Amino acid sequence: MTTFVLSHNLQVNDSAVPALVFDALAAGLQQHCPSVTAAEALSHPHWKVKLESTASPEALARELVQGWRRVRMDLSHGQAHAVMALGGRKDSEGNPGAPLQQGGWGVDVVETVDPKGFLAAINWTGLTAGRPADGVFEVVDPAA
Repeated sequence: MTTFVLSHNLQVNDSAVPALVFDALAAGLQQHCPSVTAAEALSHPHWKVKLESTASPEALARELVQGWRRVRMDLSHGQAHAVMALGGRKDSEGNPGAPLQQGGWGVDVVETVDPKGFLAAINWTGLTAGRPADGVFEVVDPAA
């Protein structure tokens, strides 16, 4: 089983792409991501949604960005931006009661009009350089 704990980084300043309600997002992702067996909104300052899936992390990441886009479409929100999933596996013990625990994946879902610029601004290459290849992923669904 794969567990993703999602944060959301909305970098689109457009009224056609409003902030999301995370209860509705969790329900929408469960509907649009075929491998997801459980989805729940979280009450946490950083982590917004927890997903459990039968898919591999890479396959779930691809489902996630496509499902996220479908949720936006269902809500009649704008699509002229990229949706990215930037993930890292938690290889150390998590804090007691924290949503992200060892073996789970922390995934930042980023909505941006400039994916390359965003990745450069956060130094994604540097952030992931010391990580094992199977411990990180980057999936980008370009603007629709």
